[in-house]
Amino acid sequence: MATPTNSPLPLLPKRPVDAHKNDFGTALLVGGSRGMAGAVGLAGMAALRGGAGLVRLAVPDRVLETVAGFEPSYMTVPLADDDAGRISVQAYDQILAAAEPASVVAVGPGMGRSRQLDKLVGLLYCKLDKPMVFDADALNALATQPDLLARPGGPRILTPHPGEFTRLTAEKFTAEKLDDDARRSAAVEMAGRGGIVVVLKGRHTLITDGTRRATNTTGNPGMATGGSGDVLTGLIAAMVCQGLAPFESAQVAAHLHGLAGDHAAAELGEVPMIAADLLQFFPEAFAEYNGGDSAPQ
Repeated sequence: MATPTNSPLPLLPKRPVDAHKNDFGTALLVGGSRGMAGAVGLAGMAALRGGAGLVRLAVPDRVLETVAGFEPSYMTVPLADDDAGRISVQAYDQILAAAEPASVVAVGPGMGRSRQLDKLVGLLYCKLDKPMVFDADALNALATQPDLLARPGGPRILTPHPGEFTRLTAEKFTAEKLDDDARRSAAVEMAGRGGIVVVLKGRHTLITDGTRRATNTTGNPGMATGGSGDVLTGLIAAMVCQGLAPFESAQVAAHLHGLAGDHAAAELGEVPMIAADLLQFFPEAFAEYNGGDSAPQ
């Protein structure tokens, strides 16, 4: 395989003065479960703060009121659930209906694990023709069906941390068997199967579609906290909503996510930082990013 080319950071399209919310897409986020409702809430708030025109959260019926209470600016869709408060495979048709007007669908934050969910995630991965982001337990669901990875139904963005990537590739990435460079090469190989963008998270997050690659240099250790990845998922969805292609969406989102973390660390310190703090520093991140509303012209 040829060495992927390095890609410069792209710009978000400028917003016309007569813009309408429908000009900036609709994000559908599927996730949440009893005990993990906050994850999909964080992702939804990140999609809003990231610039999506409309955001809908499709969640198990029994946690809908909890999720709705986090933020009045997004909408919620109740899904069939199981006795443990997780999304049921019977929600498949409900998700398809909710996805019809969506520009992008993100799956995984706070979803939890079950055999039904493994089946549901596999169906969505192979059948839904919308751009999709897969994170957290959606990645773990795909890891139980590795043959599906080469059968995406449309553009796919996978956002594993090293542990999730290990499970996706069915490799034991011990220090003796595979170093960080080898893991990155494996990410390029996975993306090279076609239709997949891999966002291998960690220090200097790698974004690759198998042909291009970008290494993110923003961010800090304070972002190693629960919920940070959910914020990134929502932010990637927001970039797709605003017209960026999947690779560029992941690249810009990783950059902004890290910038927000850097501003949060400068203001609050790395140790006390929590994922929700990232949302509060999105305005500073967008202002610094050369495509932000407050960037010098």
